[in-house]
Amino acid sequence: MTVVPLAATADGSPPDRVVIDVEGLTKSFGDHLVVDGFSIQVERGRIQGFLGPNGSGKTTTIRMLCGLLTPDGGRGSCLGHDILTEAEMIKARVGYMTQKFSFYEDLTIRENLDFVARIHRLDRRRERVAQALEDLGLATRRNQLAGSLSGGWKQRLALSACLLHDPDLLLLDEPTAGVDPKARREFWDHINQLADGGLTVLVSTHYMDEAERCHEISYLAYGRLLAKGTVEDVVREAGLTIWSVSGSGVRDLARDLRAEGKVEMVTAFGNALHLGGQDRAALETALAPYRNRPGLTWKPAEAELEDVFIHLMSRAEDSYR
Repeated sequence: MTVVPLAATADGSPPDRVVIDVEGLTKSFGDHLVVDGFSIQVERGRIQGFLGPNGSGKTTTIRMLCGLLTPDGGRGSCLGHDILTEAEMIKARVGYMTQKFSFYEDLTIRENLDFVARIHRLDRRRERVAQALEDLGLATRRNQLAGSLSGGWKQRLALSACLLHDPDLLLLDEPTAGVDPKARREFWDHINQLADGGLTVLVSTHYMDEAERCHEISYLAYGRLLAKGTVEDVVREAGLTIWSVSGSGVRDLARDLRAEGKVEMVTAFGNALHLGGQDRAALETALAPYRNRPGLTWKPAEAELEDVFIHLMSRAEDSYR
């Protein structure tokens, strides 16, 4: 079956660079609409991040994009195959790293990788396993039981297993949850190297620093796509005005502003407060009675991705509850 691309990419690049091209995807479980009209294009070698609150449809969306779950509605292609009729062909070319460690804890690292290679019926199995051990720095631990590994080493094993069959698309579902900062950074350095080599990556995350490592992000909430683009685009298009307030009276200020309810966003950032909203004039009016309080230092601030995340989260709750 020949799949016709839905459209040219946003920057006018040729359609054969488009790995994922879907339009209007929907998915329900029972009476609950989980994904509502999702559309996206992802080019080869790009890292596409998915953000949103728990239950927002991130994992369901990603699974539909790569053939692991059949949409109820919509159309499109992944890796040149129709997502509705050629899912098996897509799945064979996907590496999927789940949030929960899903390998055998009573087998060694090498034995787990060998088992995965057998499942995929890979040729040169021993050679591939040996190379995978070297690529992720696992060779010196090849005989260690998987159950005795720390979170960071389990993460390396899981990623190594996902890459054994040389997939064209890598799916990462909150891959660094519970992993220390050093291991997270090393993990993302490797992911960026893979993307530089042409591997396309879909990743769901709650970490803002990880989202900023993605080439583009999509923000979903309660089944709807609320924002997408580069981090810079998403922050700019949110149109937030932000004031940063510090000093000994920030706790009282936060309490009073939340009680009054006229400021759209009141969020603690370390020892400071971020106060923000899309309507600059309304924000200034709401803050005016508090500007002369003693012990407070006020300064304008640039909106950050976390500000936008919180803003979109509150807006989604207001719209879709």
